Amino acid sequence: MRVGIFTNNYLPMRGGVTTAVETLRQGLEALGHRAWIFAPRFSPRPDDPPFVFRYASIPAPTYPDFPLALPFSPRLARAVRALDIEIFHAQHPFLLGATARRLARRLGRPLIFTYHTRYEKYAHYVPVRQDWVRALAIRWSCRFADLSDLVIAPSARTRDTLRERDVKAPIAVVPTGVELDRFAPGDRGAARAALGLPADDPLLLYVGRLDREKSVERLLAAFDQVAAVLPTARFLLIGGGTQARSLRDQARRSAVGDRIDFRGVRPREELPAYYRAADLFVFASESETQGLVLSEAAASALPAVAVSGCGVDEVVANSETGILTKPEPRDLADAAIALLLDPERRRRMGESARRLAERKFCARRQVGRVAALYETLSAGVKRP
Repeated sequence: MRVGIFTNNYLPMRGGVTTAVETLRQGLEALGHRAWIFAPRFSPRPDDPPFVFRYASIPAPTYPDFPLALPFSPRLARAVRALDIEIFHAQHPFLLGATARRLARRLGRPLIFTYHTRYEKYAHYVPVRQDWVRALAIRWSCRFADLSDLVIAPSARTRDTLRERDVKAPIAVVPTGVELDRFAPGDRGAARAALGLPADDPLLLYVGRLDREKSVERLLAAFDQVAAVLPTARFLLIGGGTQARSLRDQARRSAVGDRIDFRGVRPREELPAYYRAADLFVFASESETQGLVLSEAAASALPAVAVSGCGVDEVVANSETGILTKPEPRDLADAAIALLLDPERRRRMGESARRLAERKFCARRQVGRVAALYETLSAGVKRP
């Protein structure tokens, strides 16, 4: 198959969609398919491989590090024709997603849309009335889904939400996969030594963007309470974003700020060591369709404490691979303390989490499912 993947998020930007796109591209290539990425242009321009095509872009007014693609380019439209793309795979319902739909319809080729994001949870980035933006985001994303030949939902809860919103298009549930050989259990002591971390201190880990929709401020508030009970506990945060400065300020004001370590955005190849070094993964976002970092933690045999919500509860099995809580910091802290004080329970949960990842989140298996859906659509059968 010859696949065009149209995404508003791609390298060098890090995040769940970028990881999902690159995992898909690499997996398709490994299966013998051809895949090209169509993405916004960054400044300064990265040194791209030949399978990446960039649209001119402008900085987003409320998130300057996020480039907004200008979704029209006669040159790239000609390139699409020359590549003879058979499947158009949109990762978003706007900007380059709309470009994918327009080109797919013009060329008579199938359009697949992966519903990565609960778009209404990102209304705060648009400086107008939030209720209007949320309603428009739902209507826009659902209309785009309905105009697609197939929608991929990363979780059953996401599929059910789309059905409740009257999306009639075929929907296949295919979680984003994790490279199980890379994200795997390992030597905790060696990982800590390599990262410059104390050998025995209880360690909580967060990996992800430091943006409002991720609710990281709740985790910091919860850690204050954890450290009051476990004074040697540490909290390590990996990632960057629009709230990085305010979260660092919150940590500095904390009585245990010296035990909170912001390490910024790290190269992806470094992440497995952080998961192996930690005792517990913590996550407070309520804006997920899956929560890819939770899948990476599970693959690394790291139990999680997470706020219960859409998609999250399909990665964290409550009382089996971690604990699901209400969003209040007190609830997060109580669950974290209980697990940190019970290493045998954490070990059992970690083993269960790894088995869950092997069963549900193997990247090779999930990419194979997507490739099979491509083949079905290309053959002219509309339903998976």
